[in-house]
Amino acid sequence: MSESLPVRCPACRRSHRYTAPAYPCACGAPVAAPLDPDRVPAAVGHRSWREEWVTVRCGSCGTRGEWPHPELGCPCGTVLRIPVTDHREDAPAAGRPGRAAGPTVPIRSARDAVTAAVLYLRRLGHDDIRRADQRPTSGVGLAGRGVLAQLDPAARRATPRDVECLWLTAMTESAACLYFSLSGYTGEARGRADALDVPLFVLEPSGVARPENAAAVALDADAS
Repeated sequence: MSESLPVRCPACRRSHRYTAPAYPCACGAPVAAPLDPDRVPAAVGHRSWREEWVTVRCGSCGTRGEWPHPELGCPCGTVLRIPVTDHREDAPAAGRPGRAAGPTVPIRSARDAVTAAVLYLRRLGHDDIRRADQRPTSGVGLAGRGVLAQLDPAARRATPRDVECLWLTAMTESAACLYFSLSGYTGEARGRADALDVPLFVLEPSGVARPENAAAVALDADAS
């Protein structure tokens, strides 16, 4: 069960009751970040990749995963980062059940979309996903050992130029690449991706990555 604790906004002094969201581990068990009641939440100003994620160990299978750092949006407009503890990092695993088909996170924001893309990349065996060093022409770049992915959360379909830029960047880094979009692709973008053998995926509202071309179907089969 997810933890909850009282939170007071330092800007408007309004009181809230915050419950940590739970995300599904690859084993299927829910995982929630352990909240620290002894520390004061801080207002979010400048964002960085390192501060956006927190390492949490699954109490069922012992797997450590990177999950979004708990945050609370106050009606006054202040976003609070909720402190977490690391006392579960060394907790013994209760057992290791069979691996599930793959966890998903419902997409309600661009942050959720990034989480969904990271989860899918982990299904492919990339456990070292981070923010890409080189920012893409649009959206968010994700990188791991030997792989480069682009996530486009915009309310527009990806274009041939988007696909070509991803492919060229991956070529310079000697990495495989794949593209995630929330709004799909133009016909020309699909044709260009097929010619360059770039897997295209659409992230559905449920968080499921739906293959959109033959390269993606083949990649998805390897992840199953």
